[in-house]
Amino acid sequence: MEFPKTQAEKMIRGLNLFPEFDVNIAEEDPAFTAPKIVEKGLLFSCVGDPTCVQYLGHTAGYYRLPHTKSARMFYYFFQSRNKPSTDPVVVYLTGGPGCSTSQALFYVNGPFHITNNLSLVWNDFGWDKVSNIIYVDQPIGTGFSYTSDKADIRTDSQEAAADFYDFLQAFFKAHPQYVRNDFYITGESYAGHYIPAFANRVQKGNNNKEGIHINMKGLAIGNGLTDPVIQYKAYTDFALSMKLITQSDYDSLNQLVPQCVQGIKLCGNSSGPSSACSKAFDDCTGIFNRIVKINGQINYFDIRKRCPTGPPCYNFSSVPNFLNQKSVRQALGVGDIKFVTCNLSVYDSLKTDWMKNYEVVIPALLENGVKLLVYAGEYDLICNWLGNSRWVDAMVWSGQKNFVSAPSVPFKVDGVEAGLQKSSGLLTFLKVHNAGHWVPMDQPKASLEMIKRWLQGIPL
Repeated sequence: MEFPKTQAEKMIRGLNLFPEFDVNIAEEDPAFTAPKIVEKGLLFSCVGDPTCVQYLGHTAGYYRLPHTKSARMFYYFFQSRNKPSTDPVVVYLTGGPGCSTSQALFYVNGPFHITNNLSLVWNDFGWDKVSNIIYVDQPIGTGFSYTSDKADIRTDSQEAAADFYDFLQAFFKAHPQYVRNDFYITGESYAGHYIPAFANRVQKGNNNKEGIHINMKGLAIGNGLTDPVIQYKAYTDFALSMKLITQSDYDSLNQLVPQCVQGIKLCGNSSGPSSACSKAFDDCTGIFNRIVKINGQINYFDIRKRCPTGPPCYNFSSVPNFLNQKSVRQALGVGDIKFVTCNLSVYDSLKTDWMKNYEVVIPALLENGVKLLVYAGEYDLICNWLGNSRWVDAMVWSGQKNFVSAPSVPFKVDGVEAGLQKSSGLLTFLKVHNAGHWVPMDQPKASLEMIKRWLQGIPL
C-alpha cells in the first residue's frame, strides 16, 4: 500500500522532477485583485524563426478566480497556425492530478519543444496547427497557478469545474472574437475525471443562461481515468494479456478486486463518508502497485520500456529549468512565482475524488449532441486501453447498442495502420499502436491526424 503523497512522489521522481515546493502559496498581489484576465503577449522566439511569436500572437495570463479566497489561475493561449478566426478553440488539461499543462505544452502536443540547451523549436505536429489552443494550470496550486490561502486548494473535480467555468467566462469576455468558434475540452490521464466534470458544468451554464454561451462541441480523453470500477477490474486482465503477470499472480490479485470494487461503490454513495473513498484508493491502488512490484523495473507509462536504475523513467526536467529562469518568468508575467511541475498537495487533496465515477455525466452530454473521443496508447499500464474500451462499451446511452456492435476498423495515417478504432454516432474509441500514456508524444503525426479528423468531423 502506498499513500497518496508517497505515490505522488514516486510518480514525480519518475519524470525526473524535483519541485521546490509542494504547492504555490504566495502573498496577495494587489495587481490581481480584480476578477478579470491579466494577460500579456509572449516574447519568446523559436530557433531558426525569430518572428514566430509575433506571427502567432501567443499570450499568457492570470485570472483572479472570483469564488475563491485569493486564487489566480494561469494559462497559455496559442492562436491556430491555420485559420484562427474559424478554427475551433481547444482546451488541453494535464492529469497527475496536480501536474502542470506546461508538461503537455513542451513535451506532448504544444507549438514548441524544448531543446537540451533550453531553446524552443517548432513542433511540426502541435495541435495548434488545427486549433486555437489553451493550456490551463489547474486545479489551483498547479504550475504557475497560486493562492495566498490553502483553503483554495480543491478536493474534487466538481470544485475544480466551478473554477474552470469562471475562467472560461472571463477568457471569452476578453476574447469575444472566439465566442462563436466550436469549443472542445481535451486532456489525458486524471483529466478523465476533469473533462466530464468540466463539460457538465459548461452544459449547466449554457442551459441556465448563466453567462456567455460556450459553443461546446466535443470532448477527447486520452489514456484517462474515468470509471474506476471498470478500469481497476481491468488491470489484472491487461497485465495477464501483456505477460506482465503469471496465471498464478492473476488468480491471487483477483482476490483483491471485490474489496476494491465494493470500496469504489461505497465511495460513490454521496452520503458516504470520505473515509470510504480513502480506503477505496488504498485498496485499489494496491492492486496496481503489486503488478508494478512483480515487474520490478517496469515503466508503467509504457510497458515496452524499463527503468533499469529506478526513476527517472523520463526526463521532463527541461520544463521547470526553462520556466524558472528569471527572464522566462518575466516574459510570462508571473513575477517571483516559482513553477511547480507536479504538486504533491493538490494530488493529496484529491484522494477522495480519485475513485469517483465521472462516466455518469457523459450520457447526458452525448444526448445533448456533445461528441466524445476516447483514445489510448496500447502500451500504457496505468490508464490502459482495455479498461478504457470497457467503460466506453458499458456506458448506457441511446447509441450504446449501435456502438457496441460497430466493427473495429484500422485507423490509417499515410496508408499505414496506426491504430484500431470503433465509432458510432457521436462516440469514437481509438486504440493507438506503438504508444504509451502520452499518445501525442509517442505518435505525434498520428495524434495530429487523429485530432484534425475528429475536430473536422471526418471519420478516423
